[in-house]
Amino acid sequence: MTATSTAPKLITALDYFRQSAGQWQSQRVTHHLAFRRAEIGESEIQVEMIDVTDPRVAEICNLYEIDPATAAGGAHVTWKSLMAWDASEEDNHEGATVMVIVPDAADDRRGKLLRERGYAETAPVAGEYHLDDEGGMVLTTEYETMSSVERFWFPNPDLRMRTSVLKRFGGFNTATFCTEVRAGQTATAVAPGGDREQSVSVLGW
Repeated sequence: MTATSTAPKLITALDYFRQSAGQWQSQRVTHHLAFRRAEIGESEIQVEMIDVTDPRVAEICNLYEIDPATAAGGAHVTWKSLMAWDASEEDNHEGATVMVIVPDAADDRRGKLLRERGYAETAPVAGEYHLDDEGGMVLTTEYETMSSVERFWFPNPDLRMRTSVLKRFGGFNTATFCTEVRAGQTATAVAPGGDREQSVSVLGW
């Protein structure tokens, strides 16, 4: 008997935004490769869809000198966080950003993801995305001092998974695995070898 997959069928990057809309509880483990240690955090994320007619879409497109008419839509994302290595509750990480999807004219399964600020750096940043054959969205972003490769996928409509590798110039690399559960659902995170501390860490995207 073949098991039936509950993963949502997502065709475009905008489908990923729509599926991500709402409030999420996130648990992650980040491996700091240079220090051979792992850090654990718990997170909350709020994602709100933005229509292509929203003035913020045009503002972000103009920031990158891209025609707003080529945008497919966007999202407003808020987060705040406190990781296990933070010295106190005052060392929180919170903020908000607007993201805009600009599909490739020849292939709507790839394109640019524009952000008014990044997560590794606070300056505006544009990433390149594509949808792979396994139902995931892969985002590659080049910052001034680092680069990142992230992959997102939905095993079911209320569970989002994310892996990311951040490469800093100079060799200080990190690898992260996130399990993000829609608010109202439950999940248990397993993070062997990490610092088992309760913390709040809201991931942006």
